[in-house]
Amino acid sequence: MSAVNDTKFKSAVFLLTGLPGQEDVHLWISIPFCLVYVISIVGNSVILFIIKTDPSLHEPMYIFLSMLAVTDLGLSISTIPTILGILLFNSREISLDACCAQLFFIHSLSYIESSVLLLMAFDRFIAICNPLRYASILTPLGIARMGLFFVLRSVALNIPLPFLLKWFRYCRANVLSHSYCLHQDVMKLACSDITVNSIYGLSIKLLTVGLDSLLIFLSYVMILKTVLSVASHMECLRALNTCVSHLCAVLLFYIPEIGLSVIHRFGNSSSPFLQIVLGYVYLLVPPLMNPIVYSLKSKHLRARIMRVFIK
Repeated sequence: MSAVNDTKFKSAVFLLTGLPGQEDVHLWISIPFCLVYVISIVGNSVILFIIKTDPSLHEPMYIFLSMLAVTDLGLSISTIPTILGILLFNSREISLDACCAQLFFIHSLSYIESSVLLLMAFDRFIAICNPLRYASILTPLGIARMGLFFVLRSVALNIPLPFLLKWFRYCRANVLSHSYCLHQDVMKLACSDITVNSIYGLSIKLLTVGLDSLLIFLSYVMILKTVLSVASHMECLRALNTCVSHLCAVLLFYIPEIGLSVIHRFGNSSSPFLQIVLGYVYLLVPPLMNPIVYSLKSKHLRARIMRVFIK
């Protein structure tokens, strides 16, 4: 029996979940997912191309936006192919190694996106609360150092996850809750004690997403305090208008992220369909909407995009 379990452990295969009960229309459902994939890839690639080729956009705000676009591209490439594989070809099987690799990239990129949103909040905070020191604080070297620090933080914190999961023996039902692998989803299928994984996963979530969201909230408290102290009503509106696109990106990312984490850890009686839908929103909507929101709200970026397409 032990030998059987060891073999099963070493060659563990999981089944990804598409949309339960909708298998007959998976082909039709794949059409909007394909559109989301194409729009996400093209939209973020255009943002990167415009920012790279236009020297007038080599400013801190647009550099942070390019970081966000790279992260969103990574999230789309890491997740949507497996989703389309299920919907188009009913390819549900994924090995333990492939699953661990995918969840490492998904969690790392998610935490990097949280960090980029924090950097963008810091950019707005300096621009509104301390504009005279904006150029001296957000130098190219300083931006590079901050970006490198947060990338290393996310990668270092997530490296242990695949190794912790590969120590487990999987002898329960091997059906995952989503069309891609998440740490909190995979660890539930282990027939070993998952206390260490649960505590570690929650700890790094609090150290990244929890800490970043708290700092973003505090930065906007300071921004509001500064803006409300400005005498001119028009200046208040102008200052707040520069934060609208960032606030949209923050809400699009953190609401599904926090909601999905709560459901996986504490919502044992929640609807599986709600988990699946929230999982799709969590990873597909931000890469889709971020380039659209920023293109609509940034006059300079919108003008450069229109100039390129008109040519």
